[in-house]
Amino acid sequence: MPSGCPARKEHHLAAASTVPHYIITFDGGSKGNPGAGYGSYELRTRDNRSRVERKDYPGNITNNEAEYRTLIAGLEDLLATLQKAGKDPKSYHIEVRGDSQLVIQQLRGKYKVRHPNMLPLHEQARTLAARLGGVDWVWHERANSVAILGH
Repeated sequence: MPSGCPARKEHHLAAASTVPHYIITFDGGSKGNPGAGYGSYELRTRDNRSRVERKDYPGNITNNEAEYRTLIAGLEDLLATLQKAGKDPKSYHIEVRGDSQLVIQQLRGKYKVRHPNMLPLHEQARTLAARLGGVDWVWHERANSVAILGH
């Protein structure tokens, strides 16, 4: 588990039988790695309503930084949506899907976060996820990201 985050396992893995209220599918990258970043995420409800948001990140960022930034944008979007509706985020269990083994495994606590640019992004994602009732971090094949997000 990454240093500084020993007691939050309940927010990383939830019971396998729990059906998520929302699914966030995210993907990010950069042109040049590092380069100008981009990303997309889909926010899908339990009853299959969904919307896709696209993001651009100017400057010089890596593919992994773009992945984290896109995930953070998706988590912030979901939390804002719940807050606007007067809902308690702690009442919602979500599933987060991505094709970045590094990001998913870091958030599961299986890989350490070593790069200094990634540490604040990792902490921000964990802090946002901790506001929810539970999060399953799910790795999926790249083809799934392409099918859902188009890149």
